[in-house]
Amino acid sequence: MKLFNCQNCGNLLFFENTNCEQCGSALGYLPDQEALSALTPDGEAMVAPGRRVRLCTNAELGACNWLVDADSAEAYCAACRHNRTIPALDDTDTRLLWRQLEVAKHRLFYSLIRLGIPLPNRNDDPVEGLVFDFLADLPGGPKVMTGHDNGVITINVHEADDAHREQMRHQMHETYRTLLGHFRHEVGHWIWDKLVRDGGRLDAFRALFGDDRQDYGAALQRHYEQGAPAEWQDRAISAYATSHPWEDFAETWAHYLHIMDTLETANAFGLGVKPKVPHAEGLVVEVAIDPYRSMHMDEIVDQWVPLVFAVNSLNRSMGLSDLYPFVISETVRDKLGFIHAMLHDAPAATA
Repeated sequence: MKLFNCQNCGNLLFFENTNCEQCGSALGYLPDQEALSALTPDGEAMVAPGRRVRLCTNAELGACNWLVDADSAEAYCAACRHNRTIPALDDTDTRLLWRQLEVAKHRLFYSLIRLGIPLPNRNDDPVEGLVFDFLADLPGGPKVMTGHDNGVITINVHEADDAHREQMRHQMHETYRTLLGHFRHEVGHWIWDKLVRDGGRLDAFRALFGDDRQDYGAALQRHYEQGAPAEWQDRAISAYATSHPWEDFAETWAHYLHIMDTLETANAFGLGVKPKVPHAEGLVVEVAIDPYRSMHMDEIVDQWVPLVFAVNSLNRSMGLSDLYPFVISETVRDKLGFIHAMLHDAPAATA
């Protein structure tokens, strides 16, 4: 994630800011420019540098700070127009949970837009356009399951509740479970449909991830009954990734976005690692690349590993769990490289 400055006073800004804390200017995010812009009123619209804009309709509900061109027919921004269902907002707690969902979703779309991925919604592609259903469990009704189905990503609203999510993490024996992680994982299934299945990459995918034609339901059942195979860390980023090649891809995709966005943030802050002990040369790194512009996944991973080693150590100093409790084996590095190489071809191939 980038850092931003207020064009009015130069104050440091963060992605979710709606007003500059120093000068009070209203702010809005321009996704096509990857810029957080100071705004000045102009009748019913506002003016960002060089254009007239207005805030997304969801800004009225405190759930969005993205902008739409003033003369656009769209009421919602490039991220919010993918919402198909949101929960009833008459309950204060539910409204707060939905806002947390929107924070995570907008960070997801930041990355997808930076990667140049085409993002049709159901108006653009009525069959497999990307849309979100944010649903809550109802008393006496079926439990809402977070998942993906032909472009429809369902997220249980209660995943935005920290206590519920932590309970589920323990129940599912997971080392890591976050709201943003859910978004990144589930959209990975849609990415597989669009860029692997429909992108002519099935043979290359199967050579690395395995045969996706194996029975998906049976594979999941086997995983939940038997667990991951021995030495699974040699070939997968997580135990769940071993359940089926589709899940392997979705998990690897999620970690790809974890790495890309966190490295961009580290670069924005000018971070580096230089341990003050002998024989630590392999952990010396200056995070000096924009991973979204790097052509080589090896370069990205080589910057990531020392950084996350240091951050994990900082977390432990605070009595917290590791920020990134995963191992990137050579096979996982190859899988991340497959995704990175695929994305360098994807915009041109699908335009």
